[in-house]
Amino acid sequence: MSLEKENVKSGDIIDTQVLGKLYQFVRPYRGRFFFLIFLTVALAALAPTKPLFIQKAIDEHVALGDQEGLLRIIYLLVGLLILQAVVQFAHTYLSGWIGQVIIRDIRVKLYRHLLKMRLKFFDNTPIGRLVTRNISDIESLSNVFSEGLAAIIGDLLQLFTILGVMFWVDWKLTLVSLSTLPLLIISTYIFKEKVKVAFNEVRNAVSNLNSFLQEHITGMNIVQVFNREDSEYKKFDAINTEHKKANVKSVLYYAIYYPVAEIIQAVGIGLVVWYGATGVFGLDLKVGVLISFIMYLQLFFRPIRMLADRFNTLQMGVVSSSRIFKLLESDEHIANEGNYSPEKLKGNIKLENVWFAYNDEEWVLKDINFNVKHGETVALVGATGAGKSSIINLISRFYEINKGSIKIDDQNIRDFELGTLRKHIGVVLQDVFLFSDTIYFNITLGNPDITREQVMEAAELVGAKKFIERLPGGLDYNVMERGATLSVGQRQLISFVRAMVYNPEIIILDEATSSVDTETEELIQNAIEKMMKGRTSIVIAHRLSTIQKAHNIIVLHKGEIKEMGTHDTLLEKEGYYAQLHQMQLKSMVSE
Repeated sequence: MSLEKENVKSGDIIDTQVLGKLYQFVRPYRGRFFFLIFLTVALAALAPTKPLFIQKAIDEHVALGDQEGLLRIIYLLVGLLILQAVVQFAHTYLSGWIGQVIIRDIRVKLYRHLLKMRLKFFDNTPIGRLVTRNISDIESLSNVFSEGLAAIIGDLLQLFTILGVMFWVDWKLTLVSLSTLPLLIISTYIFKEKVKVAFNEVRNAVSNLNSFLQEHITGMNIVQVFNREDSEYKKFDAINTEHKKANVKSVLYYAIYYPVAEIIQAVGIGLVVWYGATGVFGLDLKVGVLISFIMYLQLFFRPIRMLADRFNTLQMGVVSSSRIFKLLESDEHIANEGNYSPEKLKGNIKLENVWFAYNDEEWVLKDINFNVKHGETVALVGATGAGKSSIINLISRFYEINKGSIKIDDQNIRDFELGTLRKHIGVVLQDVFLFSDTIYFNITLGNPDITREQVMEAAELVGAKKFIERLPGGLDYNVMERGATLSVGQRQLISFVRAMVYNPEIIILDEATSSVDTETEELIQNAIEKMMKGRTSIVIAHRLSTIQKAHNIIVLHKGEIKEMGTHDTLLEKEGYYAQLHQMQLKSMVSE
């Protein structure tokens, strides 16, 4: 088993196109968003006020022994701290709230978009990668609002506000304070670039882990059947090791950067104390100013240290956004532009000069022509890869044809509203997929218009009622993931009930009895006869004994129609169908 690894590089921090697209999701909440900006400005304005009050308290009240004035300053400081706490709470909560509602909206839109994608897209895209887009990538967007954009704006405003106040109080002391700033800026830039690379490696590793786990847990039976546990474990261990190395690398950068930043800050404070002390001793500088500058430096250096983290958060958010929007803007979906929505169909099907290829012009079907009249049963026969399943996928518009046309009741299927088209076609596939839910849900798929009585009527028709009633809870029995607690035959019977409960005019059976025992096959054959009565039916079967009563048998070979006719007519021709029939008879005798 191999799995293509995903490698993603960070883009520009300020990608105006991506930010513009993100704002489309912000627009419904723009009132709250602009209030968040206001709170950000308010926090920046409040940041330097505390040192100012302390400076005033020391120089104008403590130094002069003014207890009443000092008490007033203390009251003001307490009020300021309460106000700052309230604004900080509102800012933190609002930024987090906006982030969560936006990722909820994006996740819902992305999932709705995925529901409309054509099956070809899922054939070519690892499911784990789509899970990463829907979970991890979208989750990182919340950080753009809670820790990225708003936080960066707040940190920058705070820096400029503090710097402005510092120059206003004492410009000489400010220049001394900033003497170590170039070292901090250089170290912050180096840290940002290193962590950016590490974060890219982490996100790539997470995406590869998700893809690997999804694929291999889903195919665990194949892994165990072919005794590949050790080799697959080694592959997983290698991917997991890459994930660990990327995380450890980012931890190492943090472990180096923060102590370096603390040392640079300490040196800056030391220079301020040294220079300020000489000014105090010389009576050129007041003690309150010196103490306030120490506080200003602490306030000034903190956002600079945080900016590297903030920019990386924003950058990874922009990368995630671009990947999400790339998926949202992909045109890999079935165009649902038709508006023909009949309540009932006769069920006449006509394929005219149909050509189809999954990739470019590697033709799977070549110039297919046949008709199925109302109430008739047509069987498709041929070796694996002959194009049988492709034909039924095209009739339901799971894939689009390249050339030709498919008509139902003389109406091109492109003219049908897609939901209406599929509602009139009941499909029973060879590989039955059941959700981890009740039998009732797996039959109705959550459709509230289908009653339990209708389900049991359909179950009785196809012979599934007895086994359903024997299960604990009946229709409320949980089949577990992929129907693991049911036999192959029982899962197949449930798929029959699921197709019949919608009462479709057209029935498509894809190898519907190929995986069941003889007893269950007999039960299903009886159900099939009841299902087909009065309906147009297309049947795919390798067991030719099951289609001898078909009105027309179409023999496919390498995407082309080789023979057409009834069972007896095709045997008389002694062609491809007769050879298949003879081979199966020999196989049955040998068994």
